[in-house]
Amino acid sequence: MDENGAGAGTSASDSATDPLADEDLYRVLGADGGPLPDATVPDLSDEGFRAIYRDLVTTRRFDERAVSLQRQGRIGTYAPCAGQEGSAVGSTHALADRDLISYQYREHGAVVVRDLLAEYLPYWMGHESGTEAIADGNVFPLNIGIAAHLPHAVGAAWAFDYRDEDRVVAAHFGDGATSEGDFHEAMNFAGVFDTPTLFCCHNNGWAISVPESRQTASDTFAQKATAYGFDGVRVDGMDPLASYAVTKEAAERARGGGDGGGSADGADASDEADPRPVLIEFVEYRFGAHTTADDPTAYRDPDDVDPWRALDPLDRMEAFLRETGRIDDEGVAAIRDEADDLVADAIGFAESVEADPSDMFDHAYAELPPEVRRQRDELLAAVEEHGEEAFRREE
Repeated sequence: MDENGAGAGTSASDSATDPLADEDLYRVLGADGGPLPDATVPDLSDEGFRAIYRDLVTTRRFDERAVSLQRQGRIGTYAPCAGQEGSAVGSTHALADRDLISYQYREHGAVVVRDLLAEYLPYWMGHESGTEAIADGNVFPLNIGIAAHLPHAVGAAWAFDYRDEDRVVAAHFGDGATSEGDFHEAMNFAGVFDTPTLFCCHNNGWAISVPESRQTASDTFAQKATAYGFDGVRVDGMDPLASYAVTKEAAERARGGGDGGGSADGADASDEADPRPVLIEFVEYRFGAHTTADDPTAYRDPDDVDPWRALDPLDRMEAFLRETGRIDDEGVAAIRDEADDLVADAIGFAESVEADPSDMFDHAYAELPPEVRRQRDELLAAVEEHGEEAFRREE
C-alpha cells in the first residue's frame, strides 16, 4: 500500500484552493470533484456510486437535524460530523456487512450505511436501546473514553481470526487517541498477532482544542504503524472514493489477500500471504464544533475553516456523479427528499421510545452493589407512589 497515491502532486495554482494539494496522500477526486489524472476510480456500479452519495446526503441531513435537536433540548450533547462524512461513509461501503465497526463517536455515516439510523438516534436521547440496536448491525456501541475501545476491537479481531471467521474489524478513533496508552498497546498486539484490524485514525486537525502540532512530533500519524511492524497509509478523508479504495484494499490485506481484487495503489492484494493489520490516516477537517458543548472560535480562527469547505465531500461526490452522467438535477432532488424522509422517520421513531427509570441501573454491574440497589429501589418506590408524570420535565 503506497501513501504516495494519485493526486499527491498537484499544480501550484491548486494549492490556494485545496488545503491538501501539497500533502503526500492517496486521492481519487480533485477539489472540483473530477477524477485526478493518475487516479484509479473504484470499480463500482452506477447504483453503487449513487448509494455512496445518498448516504453522504443522509448523514449530513441527520447531522444538521441532530444539532438542531440538541439546541432545542430534545437530545443530549452531540458530536457533529460535518466535513468528515466522506471517510465514514466511504470506508463503511468498502466493508462486508459481516465486518465489525468499532465506533468512536463521530462516525455517524457508518450507522447510516448500515441502515440503523432510526434505531441509533435513541442513544442520543438517553436510551441504551440505541447502542444495543447498532450492535445487532455489527457496529460496536460508541465509545466516549478516548482510545479505550481499541484493545477490545483488536481482541474481537483476534477472536475472528482464531475462529477462522472471514471478518475484519474497522476501529475508528481521532488523532488525539494516538496519545493514549491504549492505542499503542492495541497497535503492538495487532502487529505481533496479525489480527485482522483496520486502525482508522481521523486526523481532523484538532483533538478538541489541541492542534495536531501539539499532539505529535511525527510527520504523520500513519507512520506510527511502522514501529509496530505493519503498514500505514494516508488518504484524503474528504474524498469518499479514495476512502473507499484505501479501506477496500486494507480489508483485503487484513483478510490475508482477500479474493485477489485490485488495490488502491495498483498492486494485487492477493500477493499478501498473511493477514496484516493496517493503519489508515484519514486527513480531513471538521467544519463545526467538537461537540455541541464546544465553542471552536475559542481556539481556532473561523477563517481557517473556509479553505476546507472547498473539499466538502458531498459537493465533490455530486460533481463526480454529474460529470460522469450518473445523476442529474432530478436525481439529486430525489436523493435529498429521500434523506429528509429517512431522518424525519428516525426522529419520529426515537421520540416514540418511552423511558424506563430502572434502565439507568442496568448493565453497569452483573449484581448491583447494596448501595446502588438501595438507590434503585428508592427511586422506583417514589415513581410508584407519585406517578411518572411527577418526575417528567415540562417541555
